Amino acid sequence: MNPVQRPPAEPGGRDVRGDLEPIPGQLTLPGMPHPEPETGQLTLPGLDDVGERAVSGDPELAAVAAELIDLDADGARMGAAIRGALDMLLDGQHTGRYRWDQLHKTEKTHAGTLVEIALARTLRLADGTTLDYTIAGADVDCKFSHKLGGWMIPPEADGKLLLLVQASDEDGTWSAGLLRAAEANLRPSGNRDLKRALNDRGRAAVRWLHARAPLAENALIRLPDRDVTAIFASGSGQQRVNELFRRAQRMRVSRTVVATVAMQDDYMKRVRDGGGARDQLRGEGIVIFGDYAGDQVLASALGLPRPGPGEFVSARLARRGGRPADGAEQAFARFIRVAGADWLLASPADSAGPAPVLPR
Repeated sequence: MNPVQRPPAEPGGRDVRGDLEPIPGQLTLPGMPHPEPETGQLTLPGLDDVGERAVSGDPELAAVAAELIDLDADGARMGAAIRGALDMLLDGQHTGRYRWDQLHKTEKTHAGTLVEIALARTLRLADGTTLDYTIAGADVDCKFSHKLGGWMIPPEADGKLLLLVQASDEDGTWSAGLLRAAEANLRPSGNRDLKRALNDRGRAAVRWLHARAPLAENALIRLPDRDVTAIFASGSGQQRVNELFRRAQRMRVSRTVVATVAMQDDYMKRVRDGGGARDQLRGEGIVIFGDYAGDQVLASALGLPRPGPGEFVSARLARRGGRPADGAEQAFARFIRVAGADWLLASPADSAGPAPVLPR
């Protein structure tokens, strides 16, 4: 088997997968892997398992699975492609949208095409003869659904292999699996376009390559509605970005979220030193760690989420030892040394004071 250990929740952040239990209101498919109760591990079908099942069943499916896992064993490339496709669809920089339910119905129908193209480019998949891709010599059709189990299979894919992809910002996860569009796996009747949904047997037969993997976080989804309302209340792009980093502290904020809030072509200018949020929030004790190597080290040392490429993490700092009554507690707290002083994450009891300038 191919056990994948569930990572611990990051300090100050949120583990969007929770305990990997079924999410309330979410469809749970038969055959969808869940954590083993004793180990807390999520066990996914590995190459050996898929191959063994396919010896007397579907060796073509096993070959496609092997090639996809060889191209992207941990799913990082697929996850990034899906994230990028969703962000392109929302077009937050020009629309201010950040949720699936803010899209028009006609826009949602284009999500599958964007995901299909993004995966082809990212994994360098060849065009198919009659379907989307050629993988391991087989024609494969890519189908995307925002909801798990919501895929609709066209007549031209009957009997062919399907790459089933699902992603949801609300759940913070994405999944991808393979299935043969055999008659036994499809409902007998379809819609007016003759597209058919999977039946119970089909849903149970999906061979998961990546199941409920973490989707790169959209901070605006994770914030309470009152905070999002406050962020968008200002008419100034700079003030909206400032409010974003005030309210989304200790969590990863992507460039896409900054662009969505700023709604300006020069959105990155609203973060940088030299007049951006880094300068304007420093007087409130707030620092903004970026994807610089030094910033990543400092953020990790404080127990904050480590900002990845194109990500930021804000936090309010206080001088270590600034509250004598809490000296014993502070002695065991994580801290960093910047500009000759020791700094730790501020608590609500710490008064606002200037934050240090992070070294570059």
